[in-house]
Amino acid sequence: MIQKLKKAVFPVAGMGTRFLPATKANPKEMLPIVDKPLIQYAAEEAIAAGITELIFVTSSSKRAIEDHFDKNYEMESELEKRGKFDLLEILRGVVPKGVSCVYVRQPEALGLGHAVGCARDVVGDDPFAVILADDLIDGGGRSCLRQMVEIYDQRGCSVLGVEQVSPDETDKYGIVKAREISERLYEMDSIVEKPRPSDAPSDLGVVGRYILTPRIFQMLEQTRRGAGGEIQLTDAIARLLAEEKVYAYRFHGKRYDCGDKLGYLKATVEYALQHPVLKDGFRRYLGSLLPIPDTAAAVPAPDKSRASG
Repeated sequence: MIQKLKKAVFPVAGMGTRFLPATKANPKEMLPIVDKPLIQYAAEEAIAAGITELIFVTSSSKRAIEDHFDKNYEMESELEKRGKFDLLEILRGVVPKGVSCVYVRQPEALGLGHAVGCARDVVGDDPFAVILADDLIDGGGRSCLRQMVEIYDQRGCSVLGVEQVSPDETDKYGIVKAREISERLYEMDSIVEKPRPSDAPSDLGVVGRYILTPRIFQMLEQTRRGAGGEIQLTDAIARLLAEEKVYAYRFHGKRYDCGDKLGYLKATVEYALQHPVLKDGFRRYLGSLLPIPDTAAAVPAPDKSRASG
C-alpha cells in the first residue's frame, strides 16, 4: 500500500548572498512577491497538495521565518478590536488549522543534501516532499507539487520536478537521463549534477520540487562531498536509482528563479499583474512607462569633488 504524502521539507538555511545587502538581516525566503514572502508561496503550494506537516531546516539567522508562521496574538487582537476582519482572516490563514510547523537547525552549510539529511529524525520512515522556495512555480490553478503527488500516488516512487532548460545552461542544474513513458513522465536512468553542456545527457533540468522515499536518507549517509565541497542531493538520488525506480515529471506551469535578481523582478511584475486588487492599476502604470526610459542615462553622476573625507 502506498503511503500518503503528508510531510514537506523546506531547506531555508542558505545565506542568500546574491541578494545582499537585502539579506544581511532578512532571510531571502522572506523577500516578498507583491504582498507575500516567497516561503509562504512555497508553504501554500505544499498545503494545497495535501501536506499537513511543514518541516523547515533553518539556521540561527532565520528567526523571521519562525515568527512569520507563528501566531501573533497582539496583532490579531488589535485587528479584531479595529474591526479589520478581512486582514484578520489573512493573518490567521498563514498556517491553516490542521497544519503544523517543525523547525530543525542545519549546524553548518554543507549543501542541499546535508540540509535534507538534517530532517531525518522528523521525517522518519515516511515519504516526503522537498520544496525550494527560490523556485516559485505558477501552476495555473493546479500546483506543481499537486501534479507530482498525483504521479506519486500512482507509482509509489520518488518523483523529481523537471523542465527543459537551455542547452548552454546545463551547468546550473542537475540533469537527468530518462526515457519518456507517458506524456511528461519519464523513467530515470541517471542524473548528474551541473554537467558542462557538452557532457549533459539531456536538456531536462531538475528544479526545486522533489518527492522522495525515506530510503534517500541511507543514500545521503553514504554520499561524500561533491560539487562545491557540499553533500549533493543529486548524488544521493543517483545512488537511489540503483535500488529504486525514480521518475522525472515535466510539470505544467511557469517557474521563476527567484534566487536570481532578474528572475525575482519578473516574478514580482507578473504576480502583480495577476493580483485581484492591484492588477488594473499596475497594468496602467506599466503602460505609462512605455517606451521605458533609460533612467541610468538620465541620472547625473555624483560630483566626487564634493565628497567629504
